[in-house]
Amino acid sequence: MWKKLKEVEGEIQAKMLEDFLKANGVPAVTKIIDGPFPKAYFGSSTFFAIYVMQKDLEKANNLLNSIKKEELEMKYTVLHEEHIKLGAKMVEFAGFHMPVQYKGIKDEVLTVRNKVGMFDVSHMGEIFVSGSESTDFVNFLITNDFKSINPGQIVYTAMCNENGGFVDDLLAYKISENKAMLVVNASNIEKDFNWMSTIAEKFDVHLENRSDDYSLIAVQGPKAQEFLQNLTDLNLDSIEYYCFEFGKINGIDAIISRTGYTGEDGFEIYTTNSSGIIELWRKLLEMGVEPAGLGARDTLRLEASLLLYGNDMDETVTPLEAGIKWAVKFDKDFMGKTALEKQLEEGLQRRLRGFVLIDKGIARHGYKVFKNGEEIGYVTSGTYSPTLDKSIGMAMIKKGFKSGDIIEIEIRNKLIKAEIVKMPFYRGSVRSKKK
Repeated sequence: MWKKLKEVEGEIQAKMLEDFLKANGVPAVTKIIDGPFPKAYFGSSTFFAIYVMQKDLEKANNLLNSIKKEELEMKYTVLHEEHIKLGAKMVEFAGFHMPVQYKGIKDEVLTVRNKVGMFDVSHMGEIFVSGSESTDFVNFLITNDFKSINPGQIVYTAMCNENGGFVDDLLAYKISENKAMLVVNASNIEKDFNWMSTIAEKFDVHLENRSDDYSLIAVQGPKAQEFLQNLTDLNLDSIEYYCFEFGKINGIDAIISRTGYTGEDGFEIYTTNSSGIIELWRKLLEMGVEPAGLGARDTLRLEASLLLYGNDMDETVTPLEAGIKWAVKFDKDFMGKTALEKQLEEGLQRRLRGFVLIDKGIARHGYKVFKNGEEIGYVTSGTYSPTLDKSIGMAMIKKGFKSGDIIEIEIRNKLIKAEIVKMPFYRGSVRSKKK
């Protein structure tokens, strides 16, 4: 028999709670509350009831009591109301209410590829490191070489656990020899900060999680510099790929970096000025820069063969398996080095590979991959590429397979042919990093 556990305001929060219960072994269902809705009259659109089996009621209540209030509260970026005004379709992502699309994913992808688009990515995390040993700390924390870069430069890197698996992938900004900014994935902010704090105990450093203070707009596309140059006195052409400067843009103080997640040239603008970021967003709209949502961002990053945490890698996957050996520097010490050296010595048993579907269909995360009737791996990411007009994806496939090999992917109980191909699938206007 089903018993009502809790009433929740809003479909997204109800779904978050339902997923939480299911993840902890408690079957749950969500239903709209029928009958008179006086609560809705006072400002709520819809209320939902969460039901669990009577035998699970006590366990479910204990789970609810274990949750911190903020874990069930939806978060909103400073630009949230701007997205609503533009008619964006909103979804829950990493605990935030975020725009998944405006005009449509295909149009937004092609706009970024051919002209310029902008994304609200304020949900990303910003963790600052300061202290006399900040450079040594970051260099040990991550797999890439942070010590050799200069202030104003950035590295993309993995942050590994003792077994060599990804705690997260991140960008490490060197502000000075004694200060750094680490930009982490929204879903991992708390986990990452706790992990960093544990390692920081052995170094003379101070960590500060300033994720709630910062807003972040990514302006991406071959014409990104042309549009942004009109709003700043900085010479944007002098900011090389994976470099940044402090300066003013549209009158607000910001960190402006030549980075992105689309495969196109562009900039990411970090600021703590909440009203200023809204004015910047509106100014860019006025200038003709079109907004794009998370759907387009995911498609663009996959076309450029960029990794997504939780899909293409997690704590069970190593940077070597994920194909970013170039971001692992074995000539220095770092967390997880011993495990990765052992994996390298023994040889990889699996590797992330790109594929293009030969037959019609879209391969999604988790779909099984076969060769001659044998299961050889699973899809990590997959979608239709508007840029290439093909269905593409990445899959973790066991060793022994190479580009040009034909494989099969199980899609809706049918085996669909695909070809393993070299990545990236598409190279856009993104600049090459100068040596």
